[in-house]
Formats: sequence, structure tokens, C-alpha cells
Amino acid sequence: MSEKIVENSSGDLEKVADLSPKATIDNGESKDIRIIHADPNDGDIALNAFAGHEGVIVLTPEAEKKLLRKIDWNLMPMLCVVYGLNYLDKTTLSYASVMGLQKAIHLKGDNYQWLGSMFYIGYLVWEYPTNRLLQRLPLAKWSAFNIIMWGGTLCCMAAVSNFAGAVAVRFFLGVFEAAVTPGFALFTSQWYTRQEQGTRVGIWFSFNGFAQIFGGLVAYGISIGVQRHGAAIASWQIVFLTIGLITVAVGCIFLYFMPDNQLNARFLTPEERLMAVERIRKNQQGVGNKHFKMYQLKEALADPMTWAFVFFALVADIPNGGISNFFSQLIVSFGYTADESLLYGTPGGAVEVVALIFCGWAGDRYGCRILMGMSGMVVSIIGMLLIVCLPLSKSSGRLAGYYLTQASPTGFVALLSLIASNVAGYTKKTTVGALYLIAYCVGNIIGPQTFRPKDKPRYVPAEITIIVCYALCVLDLGVIFWYYRKMNKKNEAVRANPGYKKLDKQEFLDLTDKENPEFVYTV
Repeated sequence: MSEKIVENSSGDLEKVADLSPKATIDNGESKDIRIIHADPNDGDIALNAFAGHEGVIVLTPEAEKKLLRKIDWNLMPMLCVVYGLNYLDKTTLSYASVMGLQKAIHLKGDNYQWLGSMFYIGYLVWEYPTNRLLQRLPLAKWSAFNIIMWGGTLCCMAAVSNFAGAVAVRFFLGVFEAAVTPGFALFTSQWYTRQEQGTRVGIWFSFNGFAQIFGGLVAYGISIGVQRHGAAIASWQIVFLTIGLITVAVGCIFLYFMPDNQLNARFLTPEERLMAVERIRKNQQGVGNKHFKMYQLKEALADPMTWAFVFFALVADIPNGGISNFFSQLIVSFGYTADESLLYGTPGGAVEVVALIFCGWAGDRYGCRILMGMSGMVVSIIGMLLIVCLPLSKSSGRLAGYYLTQASPTGFVALLSLIASNVAGYTKKTTVGALYLIAYCVGNIIGPQTFRPKDKPRYVPAEITIIVCYALCVLDLGVIFWYYRKMNKKNEAVRANPGYKKLDKQEFLDLTDKENPEFVYTV
């Protein structure tokens, strides 16, 4: 095993041959240590970018601004469109539910609730394996494969004739979509600085809202068109085929244009590729590492923030799983027709877009990403209180309350961006990302089950559950905010120690955030 240079509890530098949190020094004494240098041969793939390069890479503010603009225009449109389709494809079921799907495939009792949950069961089963494949395989290629496959799977939904067939399709739709969110978090962390990541995650995640607007209008147009002119197949089947085929086409475009990392980005010149790697040096995370590191897995499991993130994802997505699958039926319960529910659901998407983009921008601009996430959760609580407290006759007020609940993703997105910003070490990052999204799946599996048929039309137990979940999320975000501020002060004290020395290319050695005293957590 290669030697590692570490800082012991006295602040002195010593060599050890162990990557554990405690190591035995040559005199046999067990000491608490902090690793600050790993084997350069097992570092980040960004080191390859500088192999054989001579001279200094000059990155002026003007050149960096121009480069960032070029990166944005080449990456963000693809990330945004695909992520919008990611949301639309799994929520097409909600549109279809009021367009004749339930009668056509003979759904009974809680069959529909289980179709909503089955997507997340497939997602849950495949989440950790797909995260490992995102680390091992070319990032863009594996992502593109999954996009094409989930589009094709969605098309198959138009052919189902019974509950069993729909269950199978929904399961595999979840399997293929499991790669999207963790993959996009990795894209964001490898291309953007910490100060830019919250805004970018907020932008591509906000396309969930655009998708809700687009999907509602498409479903409404198809429904009205079929009613007026007729069609060889049912309107709900046309919806699945239309959106599925669009996804397949976008997946093919993604496969051709999206680079795996800066080193094979065709839209950058060789010099710009080096500049693109150099500009993210300040993240202390690098671009990526293909090797699985057991100590990073153990550190991820021992990190209290991992479980704070997991708790949030679980609790926040119980409401999400319910609302995303039942929003059309919920709006019908307010007193609107099925066709009106398709149309009136679209403003909720606009609320989500505005909330995510504003909170993402403000969080980065003022260094308060977590606090902005909390603000969206508070707005959502107000929205749910309107739905619960207003009588059925106040349909417009209850609809306004539903629109306010669409600000709830701000908290989830804030933490998703913090996985990109605050979790370093590629194995640790993929592990935390997988656990976060596994909890997301569990929450979304539970969510539809809270909307029980016997509770129609008000679904009061589900609505109260949602309020409690949102309140717990606000408390959890407060704990995370406090912890990261505490860790930043601790790292600052380590750096101030006279015996501390920063080592060459430390930021590209695939160190975890706990190993690297240079790391500054984003709050």
C-alpha cells in the first residue's frame, strides 16, 4: 500500500500506510489523524488533462466569463429538456387517469395508487447499481442509453390492456429513469464551480414546471381533438406515444452532443478544455474517478449529513409522490371537470419554475442556498393549509393553495445541489447521491398510498400528512445549515495551524470533503 501524508492531532505531518480515520504510526501509537494527501496515481481523471502540459494556464475573468457562456449554451439546453421529460414521462399517468385509462385497463380499488408507486419501486431497485455504473461508465453515454430506453418504455404504456401489464411498464420506466437525477448532479459538479451550481441545478430542475405546463397543454389538446374529430386509438394512448417518441428523439440528440467530461467536449478547443478543468479547481473535487474506494463508502455511511439528507428526501417526497400522481384528480375534487383539470394544472408548473430559478439564483448570489430552500417549504405549508381549511365551495381558493404547494421542490433541489457542492470524493458522492434518491423513491412509494379512495373528495388524511412532512423538512434543513457552518469553522481552524501544509494538486486527488481541510462547505 502506498504511503499517505497525514496530519495528526498535534498538527504535525506524518506518513502512514492506512486510509482509515485512525492510523498506527511507526512507534505503534494509535493517533487520530486527518488524511490530506492520497496517492496521485489514484487521483481524479482531471490530472490527465495536465499530463505533459507545460506552462501556466491563464484564466482571466473575461476568458472565464466567455468560457462559462459557451459551456452554458452547449450543456444547459440538453440538461433542461431531458429533465423536463424526466418529470413529464412519469406524471403522464396523472393526465391519462382522467382521460379514460382507468376504465380502459380495468383498474379497481387501489390499483391506480400502486401504479403510481410501482415507478418508484423500479427506481429504488436500480438506484444504487445505476450510480455505480455512472461512476464506472462514460457518464454521457450511460445517461443517453437510459433516456432512449425510458422513452421506448413509455411508448409501451399505450399498448397495455390490464393492470399487470401497466405494472410491468411502470417498473421498467422507474429502472431507466433512475440514472437521470444522480447523473445530472454529477454533470453539474464536474462543469460548474460551487458558486454556480445552485443556480444551474435550480434551472434544469425547474423544467419539471415547464414540463407540467407543456404536458397539461398537450394532454388537453389531444383530449379535445379526439372528442371533436375522433381517432383510431384512445386519447390517453396518444399521450403516451407522443411523449415517449419525443423522449427517444431527444435521447439520440443527447447521445451525439453531450460530452462525458471536459476532456472529450467537442465544442471546446484543446486549450479551452484545460481552462474548463482549471476553473473548477476551486471546488476541491475534480472531474471524476473511476475507482471504487471502500473507505469513501464507509465515510459516507458514517457522515451524519448523509442521513440528514436521506431523512429529508424520504419525508419531502411523501407529499411529492401523492401530489404528482393525484394532482389532476385533486383539481377535479375542487369542483372542476376532467378537461379543466388538465388545463388548470399548468399554472402550478409556472409557480415551480419561478420558485426554483429565483431560489437557486438568490441562494448562490447571497450564499444562503439552504435558507432559500426553507422559504419554498414554508410557502408550500401555507398552500396546503388553504386546501385543508377552505370549504369545498371555495374552489378557486383551494386551487390557489395547490399552486403554492408547487414551491415545495426548492428544499429538495437545494440539497441536491449540496450533494454536488458539499460531498467530495467520487465514490462518496455517488454513494450519498444513491442513498438520497433511494429515500426519494421510498417517499414517493408511500405518497400515493396516503390518497385513499375512501377519503374522496377531500383526502383530508393525505393533506394533513403533507403539512406534517413539510414542517419536518424545514426543521431538518435548519440542522443541516447549522452543521455545515460548524464544519467550515473547524476547517478554518485546521488551515490556520502553523504545521498545516497544502500539497501539490491536492484538489485533484479525489479526496473526500472530510479529508481535505481546504474544503469549504456551501450553505
